[in-house]
This record gives sequence, structure tokens and C-alpha cells, in this order.
Amino acid sequence: MTTFQADGSVCTVSTLSTEKQEKPNTSESPVIYLPGTDCVIKSQASLSAYTSYRVGGAAQLYIAPRNIEALQAGLKYARERGIPVTVLGAGSNLLVSDRGLPGLVIATRHMRQSYFDPQTGQLTVAAGESIPSLAWQAADLGWEGLEWAVGIPGTVGGAVVMNAGAHNSCTADMLVSAQVLLPNGTIETLTPQELGYNYRTSLLQGSDRIVTQATFQLRPGADPAKVFAVTKQHKQHRLSTQPYNFPSCGSVFRNPKPHSAGWLIEQTGLKGFQIGGAQVAQLHANFIVNRGGAKASDIFSLIRHIQHKVQDQWSIWLEPEVKMLGEFQAACG
Repeated sequence: MTTFQADGSVCTVSTLSTEKQEKPNTSESPVIYLPGTDCVIKSQASLSAYTSYRVGGAAQLYIAPRNIEALQAGLKYARERGIPVTVLGAGSNLLVSDRGLPGLVIATRHMRQSYFDPQTGQLTVAAGESIPSLAWQAADLGWEGLEWAVGIPGTVGGAVVMNAGAHNSCTADMLVSAQVLLPNGTIETLTPQELGYNYRTSLLQGSDRIVTQATFQLRPGADPAKVFAVTKQHKQHRLSTQPYNFPSCGSVFRNPKPHSAGWLIEQTGLKGFQIGGAQVAQLHANFIVNRGGAKASDIFSLIRHIQHKVQDQWSIWLEPEVKMLGEFQAACG
């Protein structure tokens, strides 16, 4: 199973009988429901609308649960049929192949619920909640600790999996625990130590566990105006230093400390270099943007070109931060 975090139609567990799984609609094709839910199973659903790059082929099957029960039903459906599962959140840190994805794609972005506990200073939030939205909510309440996250274009689930971070802070710094769902449908709670956090990585990457919820330790009681001002400053910094005028996935490569990937790419002379509709951004060289009409294969080829050029000049092989899903070598040659 591949675990990442995208958008889609909303699904919940309902009282629908499992015998009644097809209903007519205005089109020729019947609507197929996930057994025991009102969750529509889409066939050959284009994933380009569900990724920040706006590229990618179709999902063989696609659902978007709103709660854990519907998510469990989706896993059971895939398990009983022996088909692979890919989990998407906001689709902001991944590249989906033009060939699409086999099996069942589960989008978790609509699994949304949050609770700020003033007694403990803890924020418990479902995997589909937007990280920037939470940062603004915390600022409005005068809770410190999430100011850095206002420019992270993803969901809580993705942040937990990737140990997302900015401005010298990261998810691991404030995570109390993460609730994950196993392939057999059981739930377990993991501590940061059990998640094996490192720079932009965790043991959840490449695992078959799906993040459903996380609890963060924040610091309530501050002046909301002060927290809001710091949060706004971080947001403005992101807008002034990173390209948001074209679709992208955020930073493409991990920083090979003590260097930054953007500096290495810029010094290699690749700013503005373009393959098809994919271009190394002029504002920040660690961004690849879709200038219009790009294919996933264009972006993949540009990633490989950057890696080889930086390797040739600096003897450093840049490791992608973006996750690539599906087949690329065969598609790109």
C-alpha cells in the first residue's frame, strides 16, 4: 500500500443496505456505492484535478470517505478483491504518472474535524484538515506553535507522514501522537518516537498505515494579535520567495545540508530551464512549475535532468522530496 495524502467527493457510512449498491442517474452509467455506505466508487477518475501539479492519469477506482468507518469500508472492499490501495490527501507533494494508478485510490481530504482543548493546550485534528487553515485558527485563538505551518500546502495526514516543516520548525516538534489505520481495519496510536522522525521523513513513508488523526501540543494564552502578526509574516515570506502563480508541488528536493537544493540548482544555471510545459521556477530553483499543458512525464524528466546536472557539477545527488506514484521510466524512456 502507498500512503500519501487529495480532494474528491464526500462519503460517509450510511444505513444503505449492501444489496442496493447501484442507482440510476442522469447518465448512462449507474452510480456504484461502496458497500454499506453512501460513498460513490468512481471508475477511471482523472487524478489531475486532485494534485497541485494538475497532472496525472486516471485512478482505476476512486473514493473519498469522510470518516474512519467509511475509510475502513474502503480498505475492506480492496482487501476482499485483492487490489492495491493508494491514499491521497491534498495532493500537494506528489507527482502522479500519466499512466494513472491501478487499484483503489482513497482521498482523505474530506476527513475533517478539529478540537482545541484549552485545558491541555492540545489540538486534536482529523487527517484531512488543511494545515494553513489550522495555523490561522490557532492564531485567532492566541495559540502559539503553528505559525510556521501557514505556508505548508497540505493536510495534517501528509504533514505527519512527511514531517512537514518550515522556518526551523517541523511536525515532529509538536506532535503528541498520531492515530493510524492498519490494512486489516484496526486502529493504533503511535508516538513521535515510534514514528522514527527525521528530516522530512518518518517510518510511515512507504508503509501500509494510514494516518486518520493527530494530536499536537500548542501554547495557548498568547495575544491573538501577536500570533496573527507572526503567522502573517511567515505567509508573506513564502509568497515573496516562492512561486505561487503556477501549479507546483512545493519544494521538489530535500536540502543536502549544509547546502540548499535551490542554491545548488541555481548555481548549476538551471533557473528557467524547461522541458515541455515543466519549468525550473525563476523565483525559486527548488520549485518546478507547470507553465501550462505539462505532463507528468515532463516534470519527471526535468527532475532527472536536474539531478544529473547537479551531480555532474557538485558531486551531490539530490533526493526528491516529492513522491512519485505510478510508472514513470517506461513512460519517459
